[in-house]
Order: sequence, then structure tokens, then C-alpha cells
Amino acid sequence: MPINVLMPALSPTMEKGNLAKWLKKEGDAVKSGDVLAEIETDKATMEVEAIDEGVLAKIVVPEGTADVPVNDLIAVIAAEGEDPSSVQAAGGGGKAAPEAKAEAKSEPTSAAAPAPADQNTTPGGGHMSYERVNEAPEGAQPGGTAPQQQAGAGGRVFASPLARRIAKQEGVDLAAVEGSGPHGRIIARDVQAAKASGGTKAPAPQAAAEAPKAAAPAPKAAPAGGAPAGLTLDQVRGFYAKDSYEEVPLDGMRKTIAKRLTEAMQVAPHFYLTVDCELDALMKLRETLNASAGKDKDGKPAFKLSVNDFVIKAMGLALTRVPAANAVWAEDRVLRFKQAEVGVAVAIDGGLFTPVIRRADEKTLSTISKEMKDFAARARAKKLKPEEYQGGVTSVSNLGMFGIKHFTAVINPPQSSILAVGAGEKRVVVKDGAPAVVQVMTCTLSCDHRVLDGALGAELIAAFKGLIENPMGMLV
Repeated sequence: MPINVLMPALSPTMEKGNLAKWLKKEGDAVKSGDVLAEIETDKATMEVEAIDEGVLAKIVVPEGTADVPVNDLIAVIAAEGEDPSSVQAAGGGGKAAPEAKAEAKSEPTSAAAPAPADQNTTPGGGHMSYERVNEAPEGAQPGGTAPQQQAGAGGRVFASPLARRIAKQEGVDLAAVEGSGPHGRIIARDVQAAKASGGTKAPAPQAAAEAPKAAAPAPKAAPAGGAPAGLTLDQVRGFYAKDSYEEVPLDGMRKTIAKRLTEAMQVAPHFYLTVDCELDALMKLRETLNASAGKDKDGKPAFKLSVNDFVIKAMGLALTRVPAANAVWAEDRVLRFKQAEVGVAVAIDGGLFTPVIRRADEKTLSTISKEMKDFAARARAKKLKPEEYQGGVTSVSNLGMFGIKHFTAVINPPQSSILAVGAGEKRVVVKDGAPAVVQVMTCTLSCDHRVLDGALGAELIAAFKGLIENPMGMLV
């Protein structure tokens, strides 16, 4: 029986993804473990492996297609012994027209619920989700497509993203457009044909009866917490001359960053604690450790520690020394952890990743250094796995390399704190009643007041400061 390949859920929160590239083409043999395609989420590009054997009979969604909903049909595999040329998508659908193939994404069949063994959807993993097709949908004709169905449960209109965008621009009512794509899905040419004909079909009686209710749009709701709603696009444009700016559409990463950090500032009550940490002892120890590093098989130093490696280690140890601070908020309780998980902000073009160093309190400085170099390289290539940047209790954001002396950072939910690290610089301080020149680094801890009270936050950052100024404590 043919195997439907569905758009996988690569993380618990993923709703859509971009099909960046097919690594197999129609007619290619497929084995379990073969990489079929590359899928772009809002954070990463991931290779997706096959879990069944057969021949890739049909690619339904071409590479380069954006915003493919999770569980949409993207390809069909002919099982062993089947003729690939006779395999039909979605249990009997005919080959899509070239125009439809270029943009349409077929809805998965609901005719037969697959057995649990026939599906393997692993959020955060690298396997495709499959649905075995046992029989054609009711009413489907052999060798033909299923009857056209423009609206699903709850009156949903099935339309491609391009069709929806054109309909919005042209003022076309999708509910009154007849679709010609797979399973009656509305595609771009349908919207263009409706526009060219001077209008659309009259809405169904039910839709017409409900039209008065939907005629007046509801006022824009204020965000949680009673804050006023933001300005609309047209309102923002109104402040500026039309030829004075360029509009840059948001990608998935920037949308996610904007949403999560806005929610963080609205929901998590932030407060900030700042300390100055002397670095002289740390810099001497770092120099000694780097000088004593052996050589790897290529003749290069086995490791090269950075100040940030010490910061990560110190933050991990501080969390375990102040266990009440090693926790996150979870609605009606806090979750307190046994080991320290420290995220580290890595800037990339258009956004940032925060890969998490697990068990940072237990790892050596050289291990932390190697992990961070690997994470940073794969973050810039968008090759991190979701489980590598999700979770964590706290994070470190270091802008010292840009010469920033002091700043505050926004907590990354569901974490309960984040440490903003400034540049190390020579400053004059008073020691034993006399001025002295020392190297100092300013650090600011942002705390979620639901989890950390002022005294607890102060205890945490004091433990961190003590480790930075007496770094030998990180080696024992």
C-alpha cells in the first residue's frame, strides 16, 4: 500500500515549516534512515530521515515552498512491490496539474485513521510523519480525485498561502471561490479567475445568513495585562515619507523572537541586580590553563578557554549553590532542578539562538569551551536541533566583545533569569585605603520576581561574583 509522507512536527510548538530542499527525487529508491528533505523551522534547518522503504513515487510539495502546515501531505512513497507510476496521492488522487503542483499542498486524507505503528511523529526529532493509505475516500473515483470540498470542519476554507495573499490584496471572498486544486483546494489561478470574471460566486445561504454578524469587525483587543494595542502598519507608515524607507518582511525567527520577548516583558515581572566583578585572578588562571593545554592530533591546542567559558561555569555552579534559584515558573508551582542548565546567546544574521549547556555545574571548563564552539558554529549555519536550544533555567548574554559596559537583558521564557555581561576594562578602585588599578567586568542579572525574590536574586549573583573573583573554586 502507498505511504503518505506528511510535513513533520520538528518541535512541540511547530505549526508550519518551509520545505527548503528535496534530497531525493521522484523515482529514487528510499531506505529507512535515508535523508529525504531539509525542513526549515523558525529556528533551524533540519535533515529529515525516512522510516520506511520503497520508491519516492510523487513529490506533492516542491522545494522552496514556505509555510507548509504540519501534517500536510508533501510526498507519496510506493511500498515494496508496488508500481510507482500507478501510485496515487491521498488514496487515489490523480496527478496534480502543473500549476497546482507548483503551489498547492494537498490535505491529508481522513478516510482511514492509521494504526499507531504507521505514524512516527517525533517533536524535536528527525523523522517524517507517515500515514498509510488503506482505501480511497468515500465518493472518490478510481484514478480520479476526491470530490471537491472547499470547507472542512468548522467552515474552514482550504486555500494555498499564495491564494490567500492574492485574495486579501484583491478583495476576493475565498468562501465563494470554487477550488480546482487537489481535494478542492483553492489555488492562485482560482482567485485570479474569480477576479477576472468581475466577482465571485454568490455565497451559500448559510454564509449569507451569518454575514451580518461578521460585518462589523471586533475592535482590536489589548494585550494581556491591559497594555494598549500596538500601532497598525498603516498607522506606522503615516509617520514617514513614502520614499524614505524600505519594507523588510519578517522571517519566522524574527516573528518568534518578537512574540516571545514581548510576552516575557508583559508576563514575567522583571527586576535587575548589578555587580562589578574583578577579573585579575581569572585572567591569570585563564592564561595559565591555556598555556598548559596539550596538542590535538592536528597539532593545534587541545582547548582555548575564553572569559565566557568561565562565566558559564560560574553561573552553573552558582545555581547549584543557591538551589532555590535553580527553578522556573510553571503556572501554579515552580519546577526546581537538580542540575544547572545554562543557555548562551549566540548572535546570527537576523536573530539569535540560545543553545543550552546541560549540567554546566558538572562539566570542566575545557568541555564547556568545546561545546560552545560547536554550538556557535552550528547555530550560525542553523543546524541546531530543537532539543539543543530549548529549556534551560538561566542564560548568559555577553556583549563585552562589542565594548558594551552595562546593559539589561530580557528573560527568555520559560527561564527565570538571564545574566547580561559587559566588557572587562581597567578601572581605578580603592583597596586598603589607596587607589589601585584592576580589571573589572559589570554584570546585571534580570530576575523573574515570580520565582526569585530580591534577596534570593542577590544571593545568586553574589555566588556568581565570588566564583569569578576566586576562579580556583571552579576547578575543584
